[in-house]
Order: sequence, then C-alpha cells, then structure tokens
Amino acid sequence: MAPQRFHEQFDQIQRSLSDVPLAMGPDDSAEFIYEKGVVLARDGEEAQVVEETVRAHFTTAPDLVADHVRRVSPETNRTGVTRIQVGDPGQGDRSGDPAVGRALRALREAEGRRGRRLASRNHVVSIAVNACPGDEPVPAPSSEQPNPAAAEAGYDPDTAVGVLVVDTGLMHDHGSYALLAHTRGDAQIRETDDQGVLRQYVGHGTFIAGLVAAVAPNTDVTVRNTLNDAGAILESEFGGKLFEAVDRDGWPDIISLSAGTSNGRTDGLLGLDAFMSELRDQNTLLVAAAGNNASATPFWPAAYATLPGYEDAVLSVGALRGDGEFGACFSNHGPWVRVYAPGERLTSALTGFEAPVPYVYQHSTYDACRFGFTYACTCQSPRHTGVLSEAREATAGKPDQVMFEGFAQWSGTSFATPLAAGHVAAHMTAHKESDPRAARRQLLEINTGFAEVRGAHVPALRPATWRPVPVVRLGPEA
Repeated sequence: MAPQRFHEQFDQIQRSLSDVPLAMGPDDSAEFIYEKGVVLARDGEEAQVVEETVRAHFTTAPDLVADHVRRVSPETNRTGVTRIQVGDPGQGDRSGDPAVGRALRALREAEGRRGRRLASRNHVVSIAVNACPGDEPVPAPSSEQPNPAAAEAGYDPDTAVGVLVVDTGLMHDHGSYALLAHTRGDAQIRETDDQGVLRQYVGHGTFIAGLVAAVAPNTDVTVRNTLNDAGAILESEFGGKLFEAVDRDGWPDIISLSAGTSNGRTDGLLGLDAFMSELRDQNTLLVAAAGNNASATPFWPAAYATLPGYEDAVLSVGALRGDGEFGACFSNHGPWVRVYAPGERLTSALTGFEAPVPYVYQHSTYDACRFGFTYACTCQSPRHTGVLSEAREATAGKPDQVMFEGFAQWSGTSFATPLAAGHVAAHMTAHKESDPRAARRQLLEINTGFAEVRGAHVPALRPATWRPVPVVRLGPEA
C-alpha cells in the first residue's frame, strides 16, 4: 500500500496540538485540517449574528445541540476574530465535523443578504504547506557547495535590505555558515529528541535564511520561531503571531513566509483579515509559498496576490523542478501563482557543522510520483522508509537514518519562496531601490525568464548562482 502522506502528517500535527481536536476537511475530502467544534467570526456585531443564527438553526435540528453554541475566546482582539463553539469537539473522528459544516451552511442566507462571508472553519496553518512537505531533507555531500551559491555582493549594514523569515527558529550552529553571519532572531526550541535525533521540520527556518543570504548577501535576515511546534498553528492564532513578529522590530522590507493553508474559498483567510489589511497599508512586501499539493486551489496567504488591493503587497511563489524548465511535481499552480523559482533539491545550511547530527525519516517514499509525473521526483527519490508511514501500514521496513554534517538538500515551495524574496532584495540593492513593492514590479517587468507549468507559460526567477540539477526521465515500467 502506498504511503498516505496527508494522513501521516495529520497524525503528527494532532500530536503537536494535543489539546485541540482536529478534523480533515472539507466535509467529504481531505484537503486541509481544522479545529473541531469551532467556527471563526469577526469581532463585534457579526460574531453576534453568527452566534444567534447558528443557535436558532440548531434549536430546530433534533440531532444538534443549541446549548453548545457560545463564544470561547475574547470578544475583541487585534486579530479581529473570535472563536465560537458550535459542537462538542470530543465527538466524531478525524474524517470531519458535521456540526461545523452545518453551522456554516446555516449562515448562507445571512451571508447572501450581507454580501460576504460571516464565518469559517478554524484552519491549521502549516509550514508543511498543505500539511504535506515537498520532501524531507537529505544530507548534501561534504564536497558539494550550496545551491544557489553565494552571489558576489558585499554586505553594507547601512543599505542592507531587511528580510523577516516567519518560520521555525535558528539552529544553534547556524553561525558556522559564513552567509548567516548577519542573521539574527529566535533560537530553535528543542532541536533533538531525548535520543539526540533531529525532530521533524527542525532547521526549516535556518535553511530558508541560508537561501535568502545566498541570493542576496546584502540583507539583514531575522528569523522568528513563530511556527516552532511541528510547524503548525491555528488560523485564529496565526494573525496575532504575525503581528507579534512585526511588532518586535518594525515592519521589514520583505517578509518571507513558507506556510499557509487552502480553505476551499477565493476570498482569503478570515483569521488573517486584520493582518493583511494592515500589511496593505504598509510598504512591506509579503513573499509567500504557493503550497505543495499539486493543486490549482488557492492557497493562503499566497493567493492574496490576485485579490484587489493586494496585487503589489503579495508575491505568490510556485516551485520549478531541478532543471528549472518545468514545474515541480508537488507545486501548486494556477493564475493566482504570480511567479515560479527553483524549488527542487536546493542546497543550504541545516545543522551538524560542529558535530554530525542524526535524523530518522518520517515519511516513506512512493514507488511512483504521487501526482502522476514521469521523472525521478522527490516523491520517489532518494528512497527511504519513514516512521510515520510504517506506523500506519507496517511493511517490516526499518526507518532509515542519516547524518547531517552542515548542509542539506531540500525541496518544496517553502524554498522557492526565499529564492524569490532574495531576488527582490538583490534587485533593491543593485538598483538602489528602497521600495520593495516597486522592486517587485520592476523585477517582473524586466524578467525574461519563463518556464512551463501544466502547459502554461509562466514567469520564472532563476538566481544567477543557481545550478540546474539533472532530471532523470523514467520509462513506462517505472
């Protein structure tokens, strides 16, 4: 039986958010993860309308409990949303929460009258975008240089572009990599387990910081461990955490964000409304990952790039495969993805510079690409057996362990994103442009690079120091 990557990752996220019962959604499929028994609504009068409408509907439904409907978070806060309980989160299983689905359907008439959404699920936002990582890190040979290699540009603290990476924290030995000499921020909390083995997603933020610094050495990169706990956070908390990140040091030139979720809608995340509105009024450019589910469904907050008023404020980034000519098998795609950058088998700093550090794989590879592509993609190469896969479907395989000694190869739109952010920062330095949004416009206007993604001719940003990785085509028997 093939690994069930989404379900495996659900188990991992549920363990990290052990006090929050979770379900898969929407009602009849597994496209995202959300909190059971709760919906989100905007503070104030709209929350009151949601509460009263759902309670009235549940009163007439014999299989629903109206007494469950009540607010379970402060009525007002900076994020502009409040959590409203609509059911018993302890009931049902992971396959979905009927109470949440029926509460949302009960609001359709009221939403129609008002002309906008009044409530939503409380989604899980994850750095394993779409809850499925592009792959897991692979040790890079000691003789291999970072890819992209460091651009030939100096560092000037007076003109350095400020880049905020909202992710996991910095590894303790990140300073051993010269390109990260000007990087600061939060330390990674608990890098290893009790046996000294790297925990899943540890080093994600450090890897991203290394990519930004390679493409744009004249940057002051700050890494915040906003998504430290298995890379997952509830939508209701995410906006507040983003506010905390920018409040600490002020709004940066660029935010590089390799996290998000789909929600089955085309109008954004309710829990991010307040943050995105404030972002729109700032000068900061948000560069956001498009997601790793090989889907055209909008992925947030990246898909804000095509919403009115956000076109200049957000740059959504998809991933190209190793040769940079076509889309990576896992990359989300569609008109809401504004640009693509290499995102497969990139090489950057992870950990192990001071002493080798072991890692045990969590997900088994597939026999063939899980998205139907016919090249040797990261779904299947390099092959390994993972702990979470074996826990669901025992094959008598022993999970593979590797040792990291500094650098790693890693794939995902998570890593195409900092390449695009670095591109914008490098353009700002080269052209003495102080406005990151103007730099974004200029860069896309003068860009002559293109690639093919799902038959579409799309803009591609390929750093000058990035080296293509050979792509192996597989025969029909593979």
